[in-house]
Amino acid sequence: MEYRSLGRTGVQVSALCLGCMNFGGKTPEAESLDIIDRALETGVNFLDTANVYTRGKSEEVVGKALKRNGKRDRIVLATKVHGRMDDDDILSSGNNRRHIIQQCEASLRRLQTDYIDLYQIHRPQSTTPIDETLRALDDLIRAGKVRYIGTSTFPAWEVMESLWVSKELGLNRFVSEQPPYHLLDRSIERELVPLAQTYGLAIIPWSPLARGFLSGKYQRGQDIPGDSRFASDMGNGQSVFAQRTKQHFSDMAYGVLDTVEAMAQEKGCTASQVALAWCMNQPGITSPIIGPRTMEHLVDNLGAADVTITDDDRARLDTVAAPEQAIVPYYTGKMIDFKPPQHRW
Repeated sequence: MEYRSLGRTGVQVSALCLGCMNFGGKTPEAESLDIIDRALETGVNFLDTANVYTRGKSEEVVGKALKRNGKRDRIVLATKVHGRMDDDDILSSGNNRRHIIQQCEASLRRLQTDYIDLYQIHRPQSTTPIDETLRALDDLIRAGKVRYIGTSTFPAWEVMESLWVSKELGLNRFVSEQPPYHLLDRSIERELVPLAQTYGLAIIPWSPLARGFLSGKYQRGQDIPGDSRFASDMGNGQSVFAQRTKQHFSDMAYGVLDTVEAMAQEKGCTASQVALAWCMNQPGITSPIIGPRTMEHLVDNLGAADVTITDDDRARLDTVAAPEQAIVPYYTGKMIDFKPPQHRW
């Protein structure tokens, strides 16, 4: 397994990060524990979860796994805060000081640890000033409960704003960003990746397989499987489903999949391994997050570390998945006319 620096921190993390969203939910607890053990045995030392995943159950499973195998101090443990933890409590979500500190304590209990290596803000929130969020996170670092802080699904301009506020107020700064990034959506290459390379941020992509589409499980003209991520989107609202369907089930998307599958056949590997290997080796990328639901998924995903992507392979994929073809990410809603500063502060 290859290891890379987590931004400018110097902490070394595996080139693949084990995402734990399914654990304790779609993946039964016993299998979840075994998947974590298997990942660590193969060299993965980076685990990512969130308090909102199955309302804390994922964190509990991760905590049990690390208690059982005794490897807590050998891994970089990441979790997130922002999402609502109680449907009946308006105070149970957000990026405000009250919620962040409360949920950090709750995550520590569920994870059975006294510190979190990387504590991330799961989504931006315009109603909470970024300085309030950063001051709360800085206090947690100074208290020894958090080592580093990061963001997830922040547009480049908000990441830049946070770095400026941290400098102005003398606060610990974000060291990482977790964006969606895959062959069907390369929009982070426009601003976020150059920003990260300039200011030393780790990029930890989520959904590198485009919600499973790039594994080849969805074929033209076939119904969407009932147990798939896209099937769950259908139940989350028509607008969400329509937006993701436009991105993942277009002629462009199937053209990308055709090329990925052809390359997989030539290399003697799976389509998902080609897509993951491409993501792992893109400029500025630190550690894509894999989200296995089964042990079979884990073994397949780990095989991406052995797949070589050449310059010719990249050029071939660029012809069908060029950055300018990428759809604007659904989490920003629309393009923002933002002009970056002309000099560094």
